[in-house]
Amino acid sequence: MTQSTPGSTTPPGWYPDPSDPRFVRWWDGHAWTANQAPRQAQYQPAFQPPRTEISPQTPVYNPFIWAITLLPLVSLVFMLTWQPEFRMVTTRQGVTTVDPLSIYTPGYFLLMVSSFVIYGLSVFFAYLDHQRLLKSGVVRPFHWAWAFLSAFVYVIGRSVIVQKVAQKRGLWPVWATIAVFVVSMVIAGIWTSNLMQSMMSSFGYSVST
Repeated sequence: MTQSTPGSTTPPGWYPDPSDPRFVRWWDGHAWTANQAPRQAQYQPAFQPPRTEISPQTPVYNPFIWAITLLPLVSLVFMLTWQPEFRMVTTRQGVTTVDPLSIYTPGYFLLMVSSFVIYGLSVFFAYLDHQRLLKSGVVRPFHWAWAFLSAFVYVIGRSVIVQKVAQKRGLWPVWATIAVFVVSMVIAGIWTSNLMQSMMSSFGYSVST
């Protein structure tokens, strides 16, 4: 569109359409979009801006949504670096058991800290992804605050909304998330099995000696 714009510092929102005063048009903060609505409807209390399809050339993926999808793999790497060295102790009652303090290795604390960091990064990237979708012309994208509940919830909700405005596009993050989950469960299962065998071997060696 060649009409004058509200200004580069004007926040995204509905403004009078320069081409037709009977309508309002969505300004994404940088340029006019194709989203248009009757001007009177803007002031109705229950008004929700309509979701219209975006251009096939408009990208629906960005580095932020892929970061949210792949971040669980980072936590998996930190889990694999945690190799507790089981020690056996004998209680006052003469019972031999695993020393619970032997699990608190540097790898354990690194795993705990990384979990909180990954959670915070997921929320932050969800916010950046939400802003990117707004700038791309997606009306009312899935709210980024859902990432506080779960990154998986945000990925699913985000993909559903994107598919509504970009037909046959937007679901790849869901499939990638499912793949990451399956891979994580398999690797975690193998790691847990090896961990239990190591613990039982330590326990058996202590008893036999």
